[in-house]
Amino acid sequence: MSPGGADAGVPLIDLGAQYAAIASDLEAAVLDVLRSQRYVLGERVTAFERRTAEYLRVRHAIGVASGSDALLLALLALDLRPGDEVVTSPFSFFATAAAIVRAGATPVFADIDPRSFNLDPAAAARAVTRRTRALLPVHLFGRCVDFAAFDALAREHRLPIVEDAAQAIGAERNGVRAGAWGDLACFSFYPTKNLGGAGDGGLVSTGDEGLAERVRRLRVHGESSAYRHEELGINSRLDALQAAVLSVKLRSVDAWNQARRARAARYAELFSAAGLDEVLALPATLEAAADPGHVFHLYVVRAPHRDELKAHLDARGIGAGVYYPIPLHLQPCFAGLGYRRGDLQEAERAAEEVLALPVYPELTVGQQERVVATVRSFYRP
Repeated sequence: MSPGGADAGVPLIDLGAQYAAIASDLEAAVLDVLRSQRYVLGERVTAFERRTAEYLRVRHAIGVASGSDALLLALLALDLRPGDEVVTSPFSFFATAAAIVRAGATPVFADIDPRSFNLDPAAAARAVTRRTRALLPVHLFGRCVDFAAFDALAREHRLPIVEDAAQAIGAERNGVRAGAWGDLACFSFYPTKNLGGAGDGGLVSTGDEGLAERVRRLRVHGESSAYRHEELGINSRLDALQAAVLSVKLRSVDAWNQARRARAARYAELFSAAGLDEVLALPATLEAAADPGHVFHLYVVRAPHRDELKAHLDARGIGAGVYYPIPLHLQPCFAGLGYRRGDLQEAERAAEEVLALPVYPELTVGQQERVVATVRSFYRP
């Protein structure tokens, strides 16, 4: 069969389809960098930072080497000390918590909201102690957290907010974009992200001049001028090749995000027509009044018999992924924090039930119909 034929598989993500649509622009941008022989930071990175700051509606955007480094640098800029605590989600990529430890503080995990998978503001409030120095909510799967609730919590305790927006570029809540809300925000440009590079890359955004200057210095070994180091930083510079690729893709990210929303809405219709909307707990696809800015980095359902369903899909060429099978508070490396199974029940339940299905701008109606039919064949053989 041809790639689009009835027997063709459906990948979880198809980067080749995205590349084909913009190949000439990408190749021209990369060739321009190669000819310039200027590869690290420089004018292309500065131009990308400026455009991204405008896109995010924020004063400062600082390109760094990865999303993980973005988190670390943002936390380092807050001058955390041993014994300080940062309240965050246990249901996220590992880097969210690892950066807290690398910055010298202790992660304190609070449970998630079962509907959104995001950090529950009420649970976060209960986790705040006299040692808490920051809040680190995660806009998971492309859906923003409850800004108002976390604003109130931050004001009450005079805490800075660091947004983990790695999966949420272009996401909005009440007209405010992810990255323009907290004191600092962190983005990842890993290739599979909604805005993905040709390798690792990341960015820190902030509206605060002092924090921006601090992050810029920390990303170059704490250097304020040539060979003058004001503090210990790290080597985390966005390179010009990544900036060139990302600058091309940034022009399309809003259209791509809208296409992801459209495909999420189509899934809701297809699953409903198949009689599966009561079997699967679907994402809040079209809660337009409360959540028009979800960018669906991943389309994640709660699935009974999740592991068996995934094996069924895998065997039939349908891409599916589990994000995340082990909540952070139960990771072996954090055993010393003292958490036990049962402490954060919603995160633990999500880890046992979630399944990501294919969602990307180039996903066709036929491909989505095949995904839904294959899921239906598992639950209603």
